[in-house]
This record gives sequence, C-alpha cells and structure tokens, in this order.
Amino acid sequence: MSESFVTAHWPKEIRYVAQDKRLEVEFDDGVSFSYPVELLRVESPSAEVQGHGPSDKKIVANRRHVGIMAIEPVGNYAIRIKFDDLHDTGIFTWPYLYHLGQNQTEIWNAYLAELQARGLSRDPERR
Repeated sequence: MSESFVTAHWPKEIRYVAQDKRLEVEFDDGVSFSYPVELLRVESPSAEVQGHGPSDKKIVANRRHVGIMAIEPVGNYAIRIKFDDLHDTGIFTWPYLYHLGQNQTEIWNAYLAELQARGLSRDPERR
C-alpha cells in the first residue's frame, strides 16, 4: 500500500483497552482517537488486506470479536499490531492511524455497506 497520508502529528500515548477491544491513541496536537479493534483489523495496511492497488483490497469478514495480543513499535514511525486471529503483517504508521481516526465513521460505514452488498457478516463463522 502506498503511504499517501500526511500528518505531522505523533502519538503521545497508545493504550489498548482489552475489555472494550479498543485502541486509544492520543496525538501531540491534543486530538485523541478510540479505534475498535475490528476496524483496525479490517483496515489493516498490510498487502494481505489492501492488496497492491485500490482494486485489490480485500473485504475481511467475521472479525467482530477480534482482539489484540501485542503491539510492537516499528522504528519511530509506526506500530505493528498482532491480532488474536494471528494477523500481524500490518504496519500502522502515525499518518495512517491519524487518517483512520479522522475518517472512522465514513470508513466504517463503507465497510458495513460492502459486507452487506457481498452477503458477508461481522460475526465469526459457526463451526
């Protein structure tokens, strides 16, 4: 995925609220975002999700209850999130996290619409 998001903002604090399955990030401009883990998983910046171009993006279903196992720093520009569904290849840069936070409602609504259009569900598949 090409990084086309620009921000001069850096996170001051990153915390995972496990009981709510939310990642909270406070940026140095005073803006804070609270991300549902499901949103971070389905919008992972990994090639596995985003593909290698806009037309390659995958719709990730069945992740309503996904959690985070670990958060690791990547240099001074990003974090890698290890999800409990074993996905761990997305590098969440500060600009990408800021973009997700600013556009969370639109991104989430587009995701829900795409699930519905494809007849997919947020709920895990029954075994």
